[in-house]
Amino acid sequence: MTTYHDVPADLLIGELASRLQDIEDVSPPDWADYAKTGSHRERPPVQQDWWHVRSAAVLRKVGILGPIGANHMAQQFGGPKDRGVKQNRAVAGSRNVARTIMQQLTTSGLITSKHNLAGTVNLGKVLTSEGQSLLDEVAHSVRPEADDRHPGLSNY
Repeated sequence: MTTYHDVPADLLIGELASRLQDIEDVSPPDWADYAKTGSHRERPPVQQDWWHVRSAAVLRKVGILGPIGANHMAQQFGGPKDRGVKQNRAVAGSRNVARTIMQQLTTSGLITSKHNLAGTVNLGKVLTSEGQSLLDEVAHSVRPEADDRHPGLSNY
């Protein structure tokens, strides 16, 4: 069976974003229309479905990098900040966007918190079985398109 590790990220995220639109718990908050996605951006996103695309990307990154927290997730979506005449510096993306999306994915049952053996320290978010099956199902559905675009994938 095809997993989310086997297909390109752009194909997986596009299809996963359309499936996340059907989930009620994953929806943009009121402030998402005018909020920037990081201090390195000059304007808010112009796409109408940017919240669902970012949610799909976060879900994929939790699967690949988990356990991962909101701070590290914001760093994954950062970029270079234009500081005028001075050299650019790397800055993190919006922690509020990352945290809110991870809270919505937790509420929908796609990710959950992982704790240490004593149960006292939260190590970050990991996929649940529902999240794993959703990612694998989407990966399986986009596999033929991935094979057409990248013929070398058929070897795997």
